[in-house]
Amino acid sequence: MENIQKNYELILSKINETHKASIFSKHTLPKLVAVSKKQDDYKIDMALACGQKIFGENRVQEAIKRWQKRVEINLDLELRLIGPLQRNKVKQSLNLFDVIETIDRDRIAIEIAKNLNNRSKTKSFYIQVNTGNETQKSGIDPLEADKFINYCIRDLKLPIIGLMCIPPINEEPSMHFFLLQKIAKRNNLFELSMGMSSDYEDAIKFGATSVRIGSLLFGKRQV
Repeated sequence: MENIQKNYELILSKINETHKASIFSKHTLPKLVAVSKKQDDYKIDMALACGQKIFGENRVQEAIKRWQKRVEINLDLELRLIGPLQRNKVKQSLNLFDVIETIDRDRIAIEIAKNLNNRSKTKSFYIQVNTGNETQKSGIDPLEADKFINYCIRDLKLPIIGLMCIPPINEEPSMHFFLLQKIAKRNNLFELSMGMSSDYEDAIKFGATSVRIGSLLFGKRQV
């Protein structure tokens, strides 16, 4: 059985150590987002017992099944959607997630704007940027990012607070983290969701404010 407590403490220690040694050391310590998709329930409960409060899910239906009761018991939990969002799942998502990190196209942004209101649980959004221009991945083309960010904030009045990216597997991630940081800086966005189990230390060096970690914390997930 995975030693989630030990993994958790090690990851937090490494986040702290890397952050202190970075040029962003005067900024707030990056948050750990535990990626809980397809993990066994007992592992989730172990992470909760360790004190982990922020969790990321990729699929809306899976998240509803896993978290609907848990959020009633753990009132200080923060749930983030870190996977693609379909238009027919927007209403459900706005009622479950505190943060949605994956606004990636006009139609989704418009649908969110139509349904977002004072009763919505979601209060903050990130725009996903496809820094590697990969056809199989979601996200805005980096060259279109400035225009899209402006559209979401100025025209749709969405509370966009940051950017998110998933670098290509076969490329050096640092250049993608640097690109995301540049786009965020020139658009006055201060939250950067970047870095996963294999590259979160690099992401912190480039200003990540949250890192999304699954396998390093929970061990291998179900197929």
